[in-house]
Amino acid sequence: MSSTQAQQTPIVLLHGVGLDRTMWAPVEALLGERAVALDLPGHGAQPPLRAPTSLADFAADIEGRLPDGPIHLVGFSLGALAAQHIASRAPERVATLTCVSSVCRRTPDERAAVLERLASARTDFGATVERSLERWYSGSGVSASTIAETRRVLEANDVESFGHAYEIFATGDQQVSDALGAITAPALAITGELDPGSTPDMTRRLADAIPGTRTQVVPGVRHMLPVEAPSTLVDELEALIGDAELSIQRHHEGAHHD
Repeated sequence: MSSTQAQQTPIVLLHGVGLDRTMWAPVEALLGERAVALDLPGHGAQPPLRAPTSLADFAADIEGRLPDGPIHLVGFSLGALAAQHIASRAPERVATLTCVSSVCRRTPDERAAVLERLASARTDFGATVERSLERWYSGSGVSASTIAETRRVLEANDVESFGHAYEIFATGDQQVSDALGAITAPALAITGELDPGSTPDMTRRLADAIPGTRTQVVPGVRHMLPVEAPSTLVDELEALIGDAELSIQRHHEGAHHD
């Protein structure tokens, strides 16, 4: 891959449950034209989910809408689980993998907690919105207008579709667990120090599961890392991409000399 080709490789951004592609605006502003933010199935401009869906089918829908050729794949929360599945299933498509605020191999207590939130989402969606905003933003210093925009996106969800998507989020770490070791792309796992759901421990579990993964825990940040600390995320992402591209270049130069 030449440096010109590398600069043109798209950086695909996958958002979290109940959100849409607009959550990536602060990151897109820093990345420029390489950034391609997609709506997940059942979110944003995509049709609502009308039946329980496996992580594999969810990820296949996304894979069918990816730009042609290799990509740098960045997934946040639910989007990270889908990104992991795509990276394990289609390694030729994924030049690098970045997992932002990702869950990984939940403990029995962590699984019980998220299943309780799933049940609540199906019976009292309004309370789920309030609790989500509290978990994601409490004490974060993010502007009131940004929080209001997240609230607007959450409240616009089709409740049935949200329930099906949240079930994928609640169970997807188990569905992808056995495939993590097959991921060959250079990978980064990054989360906020204060993230109550996608914890630093989970980021370390992800690094243990995916060979050669680099990790970063961002001090003082909660769940919405792409919104709360976009510059830090982009710096880490660009370092990963830069190192991967340098490695490819050296490989090609070595092959040429041979």
